[in-house]
Amino acid sequence: MASKSQSLLASYREKLKLFWALSRTPHGIIDMTTPCMAALVWLGEFPSPAIIVVGLVTVFAGYTAVYALNDIIGYRSDRAKLEAGGFSGAAHASDIDALLVRHPMAQGLISFPAGLAWAAGWGVVAAAGAYWLNPVCLLIFGAGCLLEAVYCLLWRVSPYRSLVSGAVKSAGAIAAVFAVDPAPSPLFLLFLFLVIFFWEIGGQNAPNDWTDIEEDQRFGARTIPVVVGLTRTRDIILGSLLLAVLANLVLFLFSGTAFGPLFYLITLAAGIYLLMWPAWILYDSRRKSDAMELFNRASYFPLALFAIVVTRLLL
Repeated sequence: MASKSQSLLASYREKLKLFWALSRTPHGIIDMTTPCMAALVWLGEFPSPAIIVVGLVTVFAGYTAVYALNDIIGYRSDRAKLEAGGFSGAAHASDIDALLVRHPMAQGLISFPAGLAWAAGWGVVAAAGAYWLNPVCLLIFGAGCLLEAVYCLLWRVSPYRSLVSGAVKSAGAIAAVFAVDPAPSPLFLLFLFLVIFFWEIGGQNAPNDWTDIEEDQRFGARTIPVVVGLTRTRDIILGSLLLAVLANLVLFLFSGTAFGPLFYLITLAAGIYLLMWPAWILYDSRRKSDAMELFNRASYFPLALFAIVVTRLLL
């Protein structure tokens, strides 16, 4: 009897892993530090325990729902890729997005209705938390979901879908600021948007599409590398990440707490190590493996900023 219960529990755990894979949770958890960092930078102190608890639940639910939404909207195209032998390239062997299983719903490991229910359930939790924090947060969450759907639908339409992706990633951070202050500085929000926007384009979207360029060409996708070529893509990547690093230094000037020279140097060093250096290597080599290395290393930039801000507030 005990053996049967253990086997059933193990089966549930394996099934749950597939749902975490649908939401790309390992990568998502890292991205969740972005809104946490944004709220702390603006507030300059830790918010009340209630806001921290509700905020963390809301952020987790929101990112879990939106990442799953990506696979739901792109279900048909992902199925087509799978049937044509996609998702098996060596370029993705070290992809942080594939630490569990790539596109489990398209692979038939999760049914479409189950995936839809998973995303909807977490979406309801996120919506409720966002409304409790600030109704403006709920509006931003709704806009983020809509933009994510638009981003997926533009796959075969326009490379400018990358701009939409930058806006989606910025939405969570902006909502977090409104969760702790109903009237934040517009200038702070502008520079916050610029940091996340350019980081997403140069450190996430374009490098990831670089590794998929042959597959995207085969399926008629309109990504930045496919449309403008790798030479211009490397310029876009390097330029975007330079703007992200510089905008982040300005962002800290608006904080409710003072960041001294030491923290600015640490922040600059993090930007160079996680963004600029791997981008420069890719610029010179143009290798897929270096594009994936940039994607993986850049993924930790929000986490590094979060750690820097928390350390400053604790001192």
